[in-house]
Amino acid sequence: MKDSQTLYKLIILSMLDKVDFALTNSQITAFMLEQGYTDYFTVQQTLSDMVQSGFLSARVIRNSTHYSMTPDGEETLAYFGNDVSAGIKRDIEEYFKKNKLQMRDENAITADYDRTGSNEFVAHLEVKEKDAVLVGIDLSVPLEQQAIALCDNWKKKSQQIYGYLVKELL
Repeated sequence: MKDSQTLYKLIILSMLDKVDFALTNSQITAFMLEQGYTDYFTVQQTLSDMVQSGFLSARVIRNSTHYSMTPDGEETLAYFGNDVSAGIKRDIEEYFKKNKLQMRDENAITADYDRTGSNEFVAHLEVKEKDAVLVGIDLSVPLEQQAIALCDNWKKKSQQIYGYLVKELL
């Protein structure tokens, strides 16, 4: 192993290789800190370096950054994945056994908004399963507070709304 920074990058790539959805900054950071591999600031620097190097893509959704592995990241893991010890791989497996469903649920429901005009906001609301969008709704509202409320309530009520739409439309 060349250095600890390289190991951290390989750990993050290994984590992303085990799931079929993007991981949030907080999910990756929680794993690294819980295992005692490194500190918060090092994780943040590593993630930033990986995006700049093209190993990860980052998407910001309402103050939460979601990371996915790029083809360059996949290639790097294919070449150097064996440099991650069996113990670390076991830690990743155990972490996902305990947390994968919760992590998937956290990433399945997304809500964000954009300003589209001088006095208009559009809330983008989605429920996903893997990479497929089960339902996506864009709602236009005049006030930013309303867009925020739509996003917050979507997180709480999306399953009910999805069920209602399916029932009514079928």
